[in-house]
Amino acid sequence: MEIRVSAERLEQYRGDAVVVAVAEKASLADGAAEADRLLDGLIGQLVSSREICGKAGEVTILHTQGKLPVARVAVVGLGKAEEIDCFAVRRAMGAATRVLRDRGCRRVGTMVHHLVPSGPRGEAGVRAAVEGAYVGLYRGEECKSERSLPADLDELCLLGIQEQYLSFAELAAHAGRVGGEATNYARFLANLPANELTPSRLAEEARQAAERVGLDCQVMGPDEVERLGMGAFLAVAQGSEQPACLIVLTHRGRETSGEHSGTESPLVALVGKGLTFDSGGISLKSAEHMEVMKRDMAGAAAVLAAMRAIAELKLELNVMAVIPATENLPSGRAYKPGDVVKALTGKTIEIVSTDAEGRLILADALAYAKQLGATHLLDVATLTGACVIALGHVASGVMGNDNRLVEAVLDAADQAGERMWRLPLFPEYRRQLDSQIADLKNVGGRPAGAITGGWFLREFVGETAWAHIDIAGTAWSEKDEPHQVEGATGAGTRTLLTLIERMAGGMA
Repeated sequence: MEIRVSAERLEQYRGDAVVVAVAEKASLADGAAEADRLLDGLIGQLVSSREICGKAGEVTILHTQGKLPVARVAVVGLGKAEEIDCFAVRRAMGAATRVLRDRGCRRVGTMVHHLVPSGPRGEAGVRAAVEGAYVGLYRGEECKSERSLPADLDELCLLGIQEQYLSFAELAAHAGRVGGEATNYARFLANLPANELTPSRLAEEARQAAERVGLDCQVMGPDEVERLGMGAFLAVAQGSEQPACLIVLTHRGRETSGEHSGTESPLVALVGKGLTFDSGGISLKSAEHMEVMKRDMAGAAAVLAAMRAIAELKLELNVMAVIPATENLPSGRAYKPGDVVKALTGKTIEIVSTDAEGRLILADALAYAKQLGATHLLDVATLTGACVIALGHVASGVMGNDNRLVEAVLDAADQAGERMWRLPLFPEYRRQLDSQIADLKNVGGRPAGAITGGWFLREFVGETAWAHIDIAGTAWSEKDEPHQVEGATGAGTRTLLTLIERMAGGMA
């Protein structure tokens, strides 16, 4: 899809359709007001009769009858006027482009980006609109043998950009395309079945991504991981016949020494949970819905997709990704409840549940990233069902040991249009992990399960600035929504990308 920015107005754009937006119980503004004038008040009439309500994701197709150069106007709802933000624009553009694509439209213009209160240059609205279109157009049908569906859009044109701001809009549109494609790549990976996306296939995806955008890539197998001393990671992996992989990607975006301060430049490590299938191991999960546990590598998918985008945007910051990839299966070799394993740091862990495996592989990956010199650690994981109980499927949970970093993550999430909420790591919660025979247990019981999962990870980062994002409730959509199809959502991808952009620009 070609992304274009233009100073053209609605009456000048010659494509198949244009998209304008309305909010609930609000006056028509910007593109909607302009389209209403050109259509002799039709939109206003439909709003007055409540045929157009402005509800989030609602799309109404109007035929222009030759009053505009395009054949159709898509009027999309933004929701409540006081809640219009980048999230609303992404959702609206996703809904509108899906409907227009399915009606056979190939060239679409939009005015929706103007409704984000983002200053005169409007880059935030442009980026949100482009990202929303990419997310909306993703199909999630990787394994279908036959497809008889309408072709995707050939062009998305962002209209009404003031001439003096066209260059800014072009940069924002490019970033939106990269962010949208990254989100869809993470969704593609998480949607693949576990018989296709094995740890080795995930490593090959990392190699291909590295070759495409110029990342350094290292993949270590079980023998190398054992020599490193990653006993927690290997304990989880030993029940599967698929060999575990430790994937390390590096983006060298800045010189070693600080440009202005003379100090060492920061090295940010993104760590993603790469459980390509999680049966629960000996602590076997219920058979109901176990098929969706192919998505337990959604954190790794977000990290890999973000790294690809970071390199494509040539961000001036040194960033690495560490992805421990394995399966968690029951077998005669599988680790067992009651076992004690030793992590890379030397700490011993009593295994209470083999279904709390994600924190074990992340513990060794975080410690290894620290060994490699990371100054900031961020992990993304479908870590706990308890986070779904706490926050549902609306928001990801965020925890950390560094207030500045946690606030930077939350700010980036807000800008990226991903809902996140901070959970506390009060010292009282750590006591739930106390073990009689080892340094700590891998679970702390049902109360505050998301927080004790975070506390477990905190034990392996020391004083290094660290933030943890639990995407267990947000990594998957259980139903088709107006702005995206059922399946993987790519949660965390855009937040990581936005955070690294802000850190590279000195804003975090």
